[in-house]
Amino acid sequence: MAGKANHDYHILEPDIWPLIGSISALTFTSGMVLSFYPDLFGAASKIVIWAGLAGLIATFFMWFKNVVIEAQRGDHTPVVQLHMRYGMILFIASEVMFFVGWFWSFFDFALFPTALEVSNAGTPDQTTTSLFGQSGAAASLVPEGMEVLDPFSLPLLNTLILLCSGTTVTWAHHALIHGDREGLKQGLWATIALGVLFSAIQAYEYSVAPFNFGQNTYSSAFYMATGFHGFHVLIGTIFLAVCLYRAYLGHFTPRQHFGFEAAAWYWHFVDVVWLFLFIAIYIWGGWGAPVH
Repeated sequence: MAGKANHDYHILEPDIWPLIGSISALTFTSGMVLSFYPDLFGAASKIVIWAGLAGLIATFFMWFKNVVIEAQRGDHTPVVQLHMRYGMILFIASEVMFFVGWFWSFFDFALFPTALEVSNAGTPDQTTTSLFGQSGAAASLVPEGMEVLDPFSLPLLNTLILLCSGTTVTWAHHALIHGDREGLKQGLWATIALGVLFSAIQAYEYSVAPFNFGQNTYSSAFYMATGFHGFHVLIGTIFLAVCLYRAYLGHFTPRQHFGFEAAAWYWHFVDVVWLFLFIAIYIWGGWGAPVH
């Protein structure tokens, strides 16, 4: 029959959203550049940034919507699903290298520290002074006079929360494989609730932290690494919430559920990164420093 596919691949129809996404990305980054010159561009940079961001969000929504429609239409053959898995694996590998960069900077600061002294820690008058070249000055990752967060308080609680969320998302996955849709929904609800709880506790932890972003290498590395991880938790929570919505719509079958599988992989990746952050930054990084 003319026009009938005789292969296992899915040939995409022409779509405007890749072009819109490219233009939006250029608009957003251009707005970021303009914001570096507030005297010249003023509020115009914010308008450009928000316009680009709105275009990116619309692109994400519509593009993923199209992917879901293709999946429900049966376009995702076993070969297509395999290649989508390859794509997700490569994406997670790129995310691994992203966090390798932050760990690299943290260990560079930790193994080759500069002698610093912090005065009036935790107050608006806090100052950081370099002791480089002074007799008897000891270099350490955490400057003298600075307190760190207790790793066995809120960080340990958040570790247990994420570990529990890893078990609940696995419960949801196994329930789906065995055709238990109620178990799928319950597991997703539990995972999403734990993700929201983690984010709330981390926000509170930041609000009571005894150091600010950018005051020294330790605080900068701490906030960049844990902050980007917190952002990934938010993205993962949204990812799982979309899967929960699709579960209520009757999407996913025991044989075809790559959308959920990708979300579960991403969530396990977030769990593993947090374990490294907890051990390296919270425990090892603050070892021997006074606890807040």
